[in-house]
Amino acid sequence: MSNEKRHLKIGVFLAGTGHHVASWRHPKAQADGSINLDYFKELAKTAERGKLDMLFLADSLSITADSHPNVLARFEPFTLLASLAGVTSKIGLAATASTTYSEPFHVARQFASLDHISGGRAAWNVVTSSIELTALNFTKEEHLEHSQRYKRAEEFVEVVKGLWDSWEEGALIRDKEAGVYFEPDKLHELNHKGEFFSVRGPLNVPRPPQGHPVIIQAGSSEPGQHLAARTAELIFTTQNNLKDAQAFYESVKSKVVSYGRAPEDVGIMPGIFPILGETEEEAKAKYQELQDLIIPSVGLKILSGYLGGFDLSQYPLDGPVPDLDQLEVNAVKSRFQLIKDMVKRDNLTIRQLYQYIAGSRGHHIFVGTPVQLADKMEEWFTQGACDGFNLMPPLLPEGLELFVDKVVPILQERGLFRTEYEGSTLRDHLGLEAPVNRYQ
Repeated sequence: MSNEKRHLKIGVFLAGTGHHVASWRHPKAQADGSINLDYFKELAKTAERGKLDMLFLADSLSITADSHPNVLARFEPFTLLASLAGVTSKIGLAATASTTYSEPFHVARQFASLDHISGGRAAWNVVTSSIELTALNFTKEEHLEHSQRYKRAEEFVEVVKGLWDSWEEGALIRDKEAGVYFEPDKLHELNHKGEFFSVRGPLNVPRPPQGHPVIIQAGSSEPGQHLAARTAELIFTTQNNLKDAQAFYESVKSKVVSYGRAPEDVGIMPGIFPILGETEEEAKAKYQELQDLIIPSVGLKILSGYLGGFDLSQYPLDGPVPDLDQLEVNAVKSRFQLIKDMVKRDNLTIRQLYQYIAGSRGHHIFVGTPVQLADKMEEWFTQGACDGFNLMPPLLPEGLELFVDKVVPILQERGLFRTEYEGSTLRDHLGLEAPVNRYQ
């Protein structure tokens, strides 16, 4: 891809009332947003008006009374995205599905169906599930260990890709005169037998319009980076400063090359949490308004979740964070490391740490004007820190509307972002080739 044509990839991570943990308490929030279909339809239409690459939905398979309000009650992603496919025509539709608590046949079938329903706009965010309690919802006593989750995930993805190739192009001829529905030599059994899965196939859905839906991965740990470099086409990551983002970018791109792929075969999109105002002062006031809505006990519980259950409530809120080097965590390893690095670098109090983490879950918080945000995105993009961004508006719908109306035009003027969709599939938007069927 030539440099003149290289555009930012921009997705929007839709989460109920917004990504800030206290967004539901804000006067402008629609409190039932996470289970309101009409509300999601409007968000999807706004994102498509802004020519964004995709909508992204996270998912989890367990909750507790302490879960984020957007997580406590929300739609299952496939059901919601299939509905949003009907009110949009171009924007990509990315859903999260776990490789630890699903079967490859189910996942292959769901994503192939979504790709057909949307005309080639589906993407799969591959996760291994980080929450220990999830095991208890799936007839298991304990969560699979971190490295085993990644080994299982790797085999899972290979099986799904194999199932997507079950039908060759043009296999379904549906010849009424001859009474021939399909060409038998273009239908293939997978007959996979591996360490974790035994899957005969074939899949009972024709090959997806994109060949394979786009594969996204969000693990930033060492095993996560290797899985992504081998199997993913997009990587969502948490990076909260330019230097660390550049190091991550270089690390992943070199791994991509080591697996025999081209660097541009994998796009890297850090999450960004933008709080926009006409002036810096207005943006800072908006951020403080959200931060002041965080209930301390809620912030502490969210932080505890990232620290493997370590309880900080016994320590003074405005005192230093205790030594975290002693903790062993079997959850999101990369996020735990990021928290430890932040504490050491910024000398944070417990209150400052939970406010930062509870507000944005460790993602890069931007507070400023639309021009300043465009400058920041351009800097990261041109300085080898990313290929684009996954927007995480702290407050919806306002955060998305402001980005589309105020920031997108600036990026378009600078030649950094499209003014129109040039194709109709998500692969078209991202500049990704469709994979060739293994049987062809």
